[in-house]
Amino acid sequence: MTTEDLVMVIDKPHFIVKLHKTLLQVDLKKGAKKELEDFLEAKPILRESLGFLFQTIVPLDVALKHIESARVDDNGQVRMVIPHRKDIVIPLNRNESERLVEKMSELIAEEKEKVVLGLLESEKARKKLGPKIAEAEAEAQREEIHRL
Repeated sequence: MTTEDLVMVIDKPHFIVKLHKTLLQVDLKKGAKKELEDFLEAKPILRESLGFLFQTIVPLDVALKHIESARVDDNGQVRMVIPHRKDIVIPLNRNESERLVEKMSELIAEEKEKVVLGLLESEKARKKLGPKIAEAEAEAQREEIHRL
């Protein structure tokens, strides 16, 4: 992520929250958990396979398009629902939480719209290329039959 796409930063004593246009980062500042976080984030394969196991210990980056919902809970903290993951809770004060959730909601809607538009474009392309793909598959089958 670049600083150009950085939307908001909330700096707390033990962690920092960075909201980008397409990603939410929650990074620890020090300690053993920080070292584990750095290790997991440096190895994308490990992050994908072991990230689920460590998600309660170490905060990992989350693409906004994957967030189902974000809200301020009764304690004033940010609570995010992400399918197939444990809910993420970010311990901020109510004012910070409300600002973050408001901005995240806007960006999440934009990201989800991009996903829908991408799916529609993909479906259009598939329909357009469908007959050509079917013809190419039929030709490949004819060639295979002639080889036998």
